[in-house]
Amino acid sequence: MKIKKRMRLFAIGISLSMLLLILRLADIQLIHTESFSDRKINLIEESVSQRTQEVMIDDGRGRFVDRNKNALVQNQEAKLVLFPFLNKVEWPVTKLSEILNVSSMKIQNLLKTADKPLLLGADQGFKLTDSMMNQINKLEIPGVFAIYQQTKISHHTAGHIIGITGENAELLRAQYPEKKNLSSKTQLGITGLQKAFDEFLLPDAETKLLYHVDGDGNPLFGINVKYIADANPFYPVSIKTTIDSALQDKMDEIMNRYNVKKGGLVLLDVETSEVLAMVSKPNLNRSDPDTFSNQMLTAIAPGSVFKTVIAAAGIESGVGSDKKYDCSLNMYGENNGEQDEGILNVERSFAKSCNYAFTSMANELMKEDRNVVETFAWKLGLTEKAGWSGPVYHYDKFMQFPEEKNPSIWGEKTDKGSVRAIAQTAIGQKNVRVTPLSVANMMAAIARGGQKKQVKIVDSILYKNGTTMFKFPENEQAGDSISPYTASKLQHLLRLVVTDGEGTGRRFQTLPIEVSGKSGTAETGKGTVHKWFAGYFPSKNPKYALAVVEMDTTSPQSVANSIFYDAANELAQLENASTR
Repeated sequence: MKIKKRMRLFAIGISLSMLLLILRLADIQLIHTESFSDRKINLIEESVSQRTQEVMIDDGRGRFVDRNKNALVQNQEAKLVLFPFLNKVEWPVTKLSEILNVSSMKIQNLLKTADKPLLLGADQGFKLTDSMMNQINKLEIPGVFAIYQQTKISHHTAGHIIGITGENAELLRAQYPEKKNLSSKTQLGITGLQKAFDEFLLPDAETKLLYHVDGDGNPLFGINVKYIADANPFYPVSIKTTIDSALQDKMDEIMNRYNVKKGGLVLLDVETSEVLAMVSKPNLNRSDPDTFSNQMLTAIAPGSVFKTVIAAAGIESGVGSDKKYDCSLNMYGENNGEQDEGILNVERSFAKSCNYAFTSMANELMKEDRNVVETFAWKLGLTEKAGWSGPVYHYDKFMQFPEEKNPSIWGEKTDKGSVRAIAQTAIGQKNVRVTPLSVANMMAAIARGGQKKQVKIVDSILYKNGTTMFKFPENEQAGDSISPYTASKLQHLLRLVVTDGEGTGRRFQTLPIEVSGKSGTAETGKGTVHKWFAGYFPSKNPKYALAVVEMDTTSPQSVANSIFYDAANELAQLENASTR
């Protein structure tokens, strides 16, 4: 009896084990074939990939081009593709070598060690012309192809603008549950425009060459190589940015020249508030998340650049330019012996960046209107995000700069009743935080006569065939703006910063182009400062607005002014060359 009972229990145990094994196999092969385990592995894809060798010609993700439709991230590169099975068959290698003007021996030696398809281009000594590619493909040799492959540009300077992509199968399914056809290896946008325009950039289909192999790597179904391509004339799309590649490269070169560790610049077209170039340091490194942030979209203290807001409030409130301030006093009206500027009127106070003049003015104005500072910051576009936003298809509020941080002016409500807090706010300290993007846009608005516009960095989305899918219109920033009269007075003050013999921007007098602008130094409370210079040029017929900032520096010398100088000089040379 005991033996029978043990045998019965043993049989039940085996049956249960078999049942569990069958259930596990069913789970793997029938139920969770496309999302196996916590890692959401697609077992079908993995199985196919083990039995195929392929050459990716184009992953199908959308492209980025500059304002002149030059590629920003990817280029088409001519490549010769040779599949490894050519080692095991007779094929007319001599005909190929004659077209390429490369020895048959070199081609065969490359194939001997190949365990996957070879892609040979100019870097390997195989420089293919269109004529050569046509001749190669006319030979119709199985396993030999001349193709144009989408390849990443080895060095592109618009790293933070474009951003990076990565694989995340779980996020892919959560974000796009309706797109069942997407491979789990589909790239998703992580930062920058890749993230902002991700849904438009998703691939419709891949273009690739592939053939099936057995366990030893031999052709499984003969030597037929399949060409899988998407015939859709509309996809992938191209995101046409407003960036000028030549200017972007030049601005990046200037930033590198001064070895800026943290900071950057924003160059805008004054007429449209379109981004022509944007550089953020440190450089984007996809293996270091600390470099992912675009510093030009980060809200930081602007220092004395913010005096432009107080000046605008003073102008519209009737503070006369002849009003005098004792600039031997510090920002709180104390004579601590650190200042020795004497008695200055409003204009010279702005040119020399006298703190006491603007802290006094702010306190006086706030006695009449407690909201005057934020009102004029709003009129100059500093209290809202500067980047383009608006309806795009099913998006009610699509944002071209989703990573742009919110600005701030005040902290505690009690600050508005504190003379010292008002003083610190008036010179762009305390809780004042604005982005370099919005500062550049403020300068563009002043240069335009006060008209506020949202900043664009993408002009349009283009179908594969070149037609327009969506055109981003020029959007004005919401709310009131400064009057043309106030804008004219601010233009005068910004120019005095340069033309005054003791102005903080007097160095720019030696430029071959007239510059208007404002400097700023903001203490961070960490023993470092942010050094700014922001403005526009040419002063009389403004074309460019530029904001430069070196962040968290301990250096007493500001390289922000030097970068602004070199950038303006380069643009002046380009302007002169274009008019010859």
